[in-house]
Amino acid sequence: MIMRSPSPMVLKCFLVLFAISILLVGRILWPFLSILVLSFLLTGLFQPIYRFINKKFSSSFSSLVTCVIIVVLVFVPLSFFVGALSKEALALYQSAKGVDIGLKLKELIQESAFMIKLQGMLESFGVELEPEGLNETLSDFVRFAGLFLYNQASSWAANIMHFIFAFSMMIITIFFLLIDHERLINFIIRLSPLPEEHGRRLIGKFQEIAGAVLIGNGICGLIQGILGGLVFSLLHLGSPLIWGGMMGILAFLPIFGVGLVLLPASLVLLLKGQALAGIGLAIFYILLSFSVEYALKPKLVGKRLKMHTLLVFLAIMGGLSVFGVLGIIYGPLIITAFLTLTEIYFEHYDAYVKSSEDAQGVGDA
Repeated sequence: MIMRSPSPMVLKCFLVLFAISILLVGRILWPFLSILVLSFLLTGLFQPIYRFINKKFSSSFSSLVTCVIIVVLVFVPLSFFVGALSKEALALYQSAKGVDIGLKLKELIQESAFMIKLQGMLESFGVELEPEGLNETLSDFVRFAGLFLYNQASSWAANIMHFIFAFSMMIITIFFLLIDHERLINFIIRLSPLPEEHGRRLIGKFQEIAGAVLIGNGICGLIQGILGGLVFSLLHLGSPLIWGGMMGILAFLPIFGVGLVLLPASLVLLLKGQALAGIGLAIFYILLSFSVEYALKPKLVGKRLKMHTLLVFLAIMGGLSVFGVLGIIYGPLIITAFLTLTEIYFEHYDAYVKSSEDAQGVGDA
């Protein structure tokens, strides 16, 4: 059968209808964007396990077993952690919101022998240290930490039905994505106006960055959060769970990281007169940070996260401000898409665009 080329009018009408249908589908799927993105990323991470099981069993059974593994390894521990964290975060925020913690910090700073010596030393150099300012800073930090964790954790834990619905949707989506993962990627690449090579390159970069963020940074954040929580428990510095969870999240930041919790805690110990414990905690932070950031993380992440440290920091902070906790993943993914498209542009389109501009300039002249 001979296919006739469509007339320009028919082609334009079809493209308009096709664009409208894409917009409508996007509008329908928009409420499930986070579920779809996380499902796609987890599918890519657990695809090797699915393929290994699928060598001996059917696709449906292999996908079902892989989903059970995902539930056991990811969602069950996360559910218990989110529930416990939301309760302790609420207690921390309520205590910081009241006057008790402010008065305790004020008394701690004003009656601290270390603070008195530090004030005398600074005054000899003509520098005045105001305890009130330090007190307000520490109070604001504790209040911010409690409110941040409570808002993020309680958004899931407070609405059990929403959590169960999102959880079920994600597992169902992962089940079918594991079976049709390659078919979906081929469909997206064929639908994309980009050449197949560029489409596969972009999707490959997404999978690499997801592995770097979820596996590399996730494991490193978990290690730093657990060790930091154990130290807080040994030194009786507050709830090990909430501060360990805070350090696990902050560990994703490449510049400050867990130092945003451990260094103020070290200062509090110094103000209490526990100089040895305060110095020891600062040394612990240095050893923990350097061993994880410069020894363990490069081995887990490797060369997949090809971004400048400052760019990673801005991507995560911007993602957190826009998307909440999921911004830890979304921020680097968006920056990766931009950098990958920039590389493709420089390699394949830059010379063509410049030659077209030069030709147009000569024609105008």
